[in-house]
This record gives sequence, C-alpha cells and structure tokens, in this order.
Amino acid sequence: MSGLKRWAGTAFGLPAMAFGLGLVSAPAPADALPKFLDPFNLFGSREETPSDLPDPVRYTATLNVTQDVDGLEKTLTKASSLVADEKEAVSGSLGLLAKARNDRRRLVATLYENSRYDGLVTIRIEGRDIADLAPDATFDTSRPVPVEITVEPGPLFTLGTVRITANGVPVDAAPYDLAPGASADSTRILASEARLLTDLRNEGRPFVAVTARNIVADSATNRIDIDLTVSPGPPVPFGQTYVTGTQRMEPGFVAFMAGIEPGSTFSTATLEKARKRLVDLGVFSTVSVKAGDAQVDDGTLPVQVTVAERKLRVFGAGATFSNTEGGGVNAYWEHRNLFGRAESLRLEGAVSRIGADTISTTGRELDGFDYKLGATFKKPGVLGPDSVYVGSITALTEQPLAYDRSSIAVSNGVEYSIDDRQRLTVAVKAEYETITDYLVSDEEFLLASVPVTYTFDTRDNKLNPTKGFLASLSAEPTYEFENSVPFVKARADASAYLSFDQESRFVLAGRVGYGIVAGADLEDVPNDRRFYAGGGGSVRGYVFQSIGPYYPGFALPGTNARFVDTPIGGLSVFEASAELRFKVTDNIQVVPFVDAGAVGDDFAPDFSKLKIGAGVGARYMTSFGPIRVDVGVPLDPGPRDSDFQIYAGIGQAF
Repeated sequence: MSGLKRWAGTAFGLPAMAFGLGLVSAPAPADALPKFLDPFNLFGSREETPSDLPDPVRYTATLNVTQDVDGLEKTLTKASSLVADEKEAVSGSLGLLAKARNDRRRLVATLYENSRYDGLVTIRIEGRDIADLAPDATFDTSRPVPVEITVEPGPLFTLGTVRITANGVPVDAAPYDLAPGASADSTRILASEARLLTDLRNEGRPFVAVTARNIVADSATNRIDIDLTVSPGPPVPFGQTYVTGTQRMEPGFVAFMAGIEPGSTFSTATLEKARKRLVDLGVFSTVSVKAGDAQVDDGTLPVQVTVAERKLRVFGAGATFSNTEGGGVNAYWEHRNLFGRAESLRLEGAVSRIGADTISTTGRELDGFDYKLGATFKKPGVLGPDSVYVGSITALTEQPLAYDRSSIAVSNGVEYSIDDRQRLTVAVKAEYETITDYLVSDEEFLLASVPVTYTFDTRDNKLNPTKGFLASLSAEPTYEFENSVPFVKARADASAYLSFDQESRFVLAGRVGYGIVAGADLEDVPNDRRFYAGGGGSVRGYVFQSIGPYYPGFALPGTNARFVDTPIGGLSVFEASAELRFKVTDNIQVVPFVDAGAVGDDFAPDFSKLKIGAGVGARYMTSFGPIRVDVGVPLDPGPRDSDFQIYAGIGQAF
C-alpha cells in the first residue's frame, strides 16, 4: 500500500471536498504536509503587496519545469504569485518566506487541476529549500534575493473506480463526467460533485449532504478511485415568502413577483429564477433570494427575499457618429418606480443626421435634421410574475435614403416569458404617417396592426454569445385605412454560435434571416413597411437601405428630384452573416466577417443581385459586454454606397 494515498471522512459541502482532494496526493515529504495543504488557500487568489512596506525586500524569481508538457509551463507561470509579483517588494525575509510557501500551495493546486497528483514543487530561496527553513529564517536583502522554483509535473492521472450511493442506492456517475478513464482534474471533480448535489436539490431536497468520502490516489496505476456517500434528505415544499429591505416598493408585490408558490417543491432553479425576475424589474441594486435554514412547524421551507432599491430617477445622454449619416445626440429621463410596484416611465429624445450633407458625398439631399420623441410606460405583473405591460407613444421625422417620413404611433402590448428560453410579445399599434419619395409627396397613411414576436434563446450570453442558438419569428398583420389595404409583414431570423475550445478563444457565429410582405402590391405598402437591406444590422459595408431595386437615376416629369437613384424597397429580403471571433489577448478580439443580402419585389428575393460585404472588426471585452468597432467594405457598391462603412456599439453585431 506504499503507492496509495488515502483520505476518508465525513464532510458537508465543497470546502470539505477541496480539503479531501488536497490530501489525495502529497508532492512534499510527509512531515511537510500540514504546512501547505490548507483547504482555504488551495485555490487561493494572488496576494496584494501594500504600497508602503516596512523593510521592503526585492527578489528575482525563476520557474523551471523539468518535464516538457504542452502548455503546463505557461499555466504554472500564470499561477505563480512569485513570478507575477516579481517587480513588487515584500515585507522583510518573513514576508518573502510566507509568499514562497503560499506560492507552493498555488502551484500544487495547479498540478492537481491538471490531473498531476504525484508532482513535486520545490522552492529554494538562496539555494535553500523552504521546506527546511525555520519560520524566522533570514536572507541577504542587500540585493534582490534569488528565488528558484522547480516543478516536477509527474504522471497524468485518470479516474479509476467511481462509486456513488444515495441512501444506499447506486447513482450513475457517467452523467457527471466521472466515468472511469476520464480526466482527474481536481476542479472538474469538484464541479461534478457540485452538479450532483445541485441535481438532488432540484429534486426538492434542500438538505442534501455528503456523509462519507473516500478518495484514493494510486501512484502505481496513476488512477484516482472515488467512493462517495450522499444523504439526499426528503423533498420539502416551499412556504411563505418574506421580504426585507424595501423602501418605496410594496413588500407584498415583491413577494408576488418572486413567483414562488407556497406548497411547490423546493428547487434551487426556482430560487434563481425568482432572483432573476426581481433583478429584471430594474428597481433593485441588489437582490438575494434564499431558502430558510430549517423547516417551520407546518413542514414547509420559508423563503427570504432581501433587496436594496436603486435611485428613483435617472438621466442619461449619448452621442453617435457615422461617416455617411453624420452625428447624433440623444437623452433620456426615467422614473423607475412610479406607484410602488416597479412601474417605470421613460421619456427620451434624439436629434440625428447632423452634418450628414457635408460629410457624405453619396447621400441624397436632406431637409434639416431627424428628430424623435418618445414616452414608454411599463407595468410588470399584469398577467402574472412573468409578464409586463408596455405602452408607448412615439413621434418622429426621419430621412433615410429611401424616403422622408413623419409619424406618430401609439402601442399597447404585453411581453410574456413562457420559460427561461421562450418569450412572446403581442401588441396593438395605431400609427398615422406621411411619406414622401420619388413618386409621391406627403402621402398619408393610417395604419392599425397587431405585431407578434416569438423568440427562442439558448445563448450563454446575450451581449457576447459563445455557444447556443437564437431564433425569432415575427408577424405584423396590418390594415391601412386611407387606401383600404390589408397586408402582413413577417420575418424569421436564426443565429448560431460554436466555440472551438474550452476557453472560447475561437468562436464561429452565423446568422440568416428571411422576410416577406404578403397581401398587397408593392406600391400599396407604405415605404417604411417594405424591406430594405444594408447597414450595421444587415449587410455591413453598404449604406443603410442601399441594397435592392432603385428608382431611376434621373427625374421624370412629376417626380421628386431629391429621390433620384434611391431605393424602392421590396416585398422580400434575405440576409446572412458569418463571423470568426478570435481572441488575441484576454481582452481584445479580432473579428473578420462576411455579410450578404438581397431584396426582391416578389416573395423570393432576387439572388442574382445578391450583395456581399466583407470586413474586419475589433472587440474590447469589458464587464458590461464587448465594445465593438467594425469596418465593412462593399464588394459590389451601388450608386449610394461609400468605399467603406464604420460601425460601433456595445455587444456583438449579432
């Protein structure tokens, strides 16, 4: 049994598991084990050195890995605080010795994370092994103290026998990536145990516990055997929800919006969904949703919601610039909690196309700036906790490439989350507008419509997805009263994301979309309800609306000369995009892309006139999402296209 290292005991939770794994293997002599196998420092974070130190000591650090293992030396170098902080002084000889011993723990933990349980980490200060140094050892601090780190990785371990029982009943280990022969990374083993406990909790068992754990590392076979005994505990129903921390919000409404029904079976997923639902209200700076520590007399488990409210009112402003559409400014004011139930009112305004005539040599003649004013009122909980009423009124004047338009629109609708992946939005909208184009001046339209949108979203991150799928289906039945014209505008879009490596350094993203307008001829459909392609959300490199059929390049009698060579719009559209997003550093991403699009005056776009744009973008990763800049070039520019287009924003292009 000299080749076996064993730890067995009773534990309740992950910190104990980390301790158990720490005892699986000992790369230092047995009498040194207690010095570095600290369960709370095994995966510790980098120490910070105060800027004003007593007795500052400088040192040099070298790291040598005795065995050539692909990528391991880089991983160990990143994990070493001695190497990372080499330019920072420590406090005296004692500080250097403490830092070296902490670094040893970090490097041992890194070996465990890479399935190397027989590795050996030796750190020498001035040629002396720190395992042999007394706590009050001193060094020659008259010059930088030499520190040498030597790592012998040892063999790669895999999982051997894995036995898991819950109340004496065997549990299949395969769904938790604990099958024999699998990688024995310590972090993966910890994550697998955590998933097992989470699954049991989601069966309604809040008091699940690991009652026995026996882990053996066999140096002769390079295998780790795991024997885990779990006590699931009985299923428990939720009880009452209690709310603390509210100031202006009604506590009863907060409990209602948490949506945890008394008597429903306990689930950690339910608690997390309740927390997310409350965060999405937009009125809280912090939200905590936790189950009680014990059942109450009726056998239920109470829920405690603790919140902190944000400021009631907020004001914001921004600016935009485009090399074809000029500059723009916008501002908004929002009240987050009008009546104590998270009702919000947002007022916003924008001015755009400032200087567009001067900047762009390919745009058409404009008449002043574009303006937009809007007000949006939201009231959550109208059809249950997963719903929100949205009412809005918007007035605008705009001058895109295809037409001039003035409009005032009123909308009332409900957004409903079917589940974590599915959302349905239904609204009733009324709009009065006047439109001018090549053929008509100030033609009036009065429209009533019922926009409906369904989305299915499995993306891992909405602003920076690396895997998953997003599908959207929308339809807007419309009746135009001035000319008694009914029509339906519909569109389907899908995006998919594929990561080629575990760290998502290489991600392939693709998007495809198709739309049609049915029930009316092109000339009977208001210009803004037709399809266009081109622009940052469509085919990059081309001017907004510039793809598709055009009016003549000269003014015929009775036509408007301002709209010579401008897009007509179509009854169908096809769009597709592909991007390869790869990180050159942890914070910078380079994104080459290709977009394509076509517009047609029938149900099928004219693919013989498919337009393709290509380019490259850069992303700077931040905590709130990537900051995006794309430069696109039209490969087949039309009469209104520039040599290139620049786009900027927050989040990926799709």
